[in-house]
Amino acid sequence: MNDIRNPERDEDKGHPVATGVGAALGGAAGGVAGAAAAGAAVGGMTGPVGAAVGAVVGAVAGGLMGRGAGKAMDPEAEDTYWRSNYTGRPYVTPGASYDDYGPAYRYGVDAYSRFPDRRFEDIDQDLERDWGSRRGTSNLDWGNARHASRDAWTRVSDSVERAIPGDSDRDGR
Repeated sequence: MNDIRNPERDEDKGHPVATGVGAALGGAAGGVAGAAAAGAAVGGMTGPVGAAVGAVVGAVAGGLMGRGAGKAMDPEAEDTYWRSNYTGRPYVTPGASYDDYGPAYRYGVDAYSRFPDRRFEDIDQDLERDWGSRRGTSNLDWGNARHASRDAWTRVSDSVERAIPGDSDRDGR
């Protein structure tokens, strides 16, 4: 089972996945914007130079935005939150142990970190297929674990969207 926690991470480091994704997206957007601006302003030979400068600036800005998203997506903080709040969720069987639901919450957080540009519904079948190898000691089948995973996915997605405005999970919110 893959552990989504990063023991080397401290407050001064960003989430490496989020920072990398942000840098890549920012670099692409910055490159396009830089090329357009340079091409419109000067034309000719400055287009490729503008694209290169725009890509660097965009990558830095995107990395910083990704770092903000990484702080919004802290697996340890999510585990602490769910451990304290899982019993109040409508899908939780009364008297159930966190040991059953915890892996499903972690799975939802991990899935969002791997597929931040997708909707939960788009990867639901893949998550269901892999649940057996990711469930650890959980006694939940995917039909029950799905609710907790989606709940964690939504919570992280909403946190990221508050940190970086936009509809990253395409849920219309």
